[in-house]
Amino acid sequence: MILERLKEYIDYKNISVAAFERSIGMANASFGKSLKNKGAIGSDKLEKILMVYTDISSEWLLTGKGSMLKTKSTLETQNTSIRLYSKDKNSKKQGDLQEMHEKKLAFHVPECSHEGIPLLPISAMAGAFTDDISVMEYECERYVIPAFKGADFLMQVSGDSMQPTYYSGDLVACQRIPLNDLFFQWNKTYVLDTLQGPLIKRIRRGSDEQHVLIVSDNPAYEPFELSKDQFHGVALVCGLVRIV
Repeated sequence: MILERLKEYIDYKNISVAAFERSIGMANASFGKSLKNKGAIGSDKLEKILMVYTDISSEWLLTGKGSMLKTKSTLETQNTSIRLYSKDKNSKKQGDLQEMHEKKLAFHVPECSHEGIPLLPISAMAGAFTDDISVMEYECERYVIPAFKGADFLMQVSGDSMQPTYYSGDLVACQRIPLNDLFFQWNKTYVLDTLQGPLIKRIRRGSDEQHVLIVSDNPAYEPFELSKDQFHGVALVCGLVRIV
């Protein structure tokens, strides 16, 4: 039963049922009620679950076959298993995935290929902003994403500070912005290379010309200011790739 498998996944992830319900837009206590009554779950909610919880195997969830979690090898052999989203503009409801429209599938390419956009590890972020990543790029995974031809690299989101717009495990497509010609589009999302490492944050006007306000989409995180001279590199987030 799908609901029983979902409960198994929730227990494995060590998250509360209430948090799970909120994350997929279910009414409070509705999941527990459906589970108790051996009810069903709508296809729209199943699609949202697979969109939000990217490590869960759709085959296992729907049929009970195979492993509960996806593996890297599984993703690579499928070769078509990522879905592409592109943000048109800032929504009045920030982070609402309904404000994104599905464009087309993106494709993981074989190892040693020079085709596509490189997915850079955190350790290579400094080079990503200076364009000095030739050695690292050879070892990187790559994805062909026709809609993001202007993207210079992909970066994996870590943590929950930008939820519900970006979830941990999502890939963001990034376009470098020259520091000598730095111009921020207020309320857009950027990747910032700082002394504390790379940050994926929304940028708003600061208290003066030398500062910007760093904002997380998750309201649990307080905004803070940074001086522009603390940035070693800046890239505009121009798209989102979510593995499904």
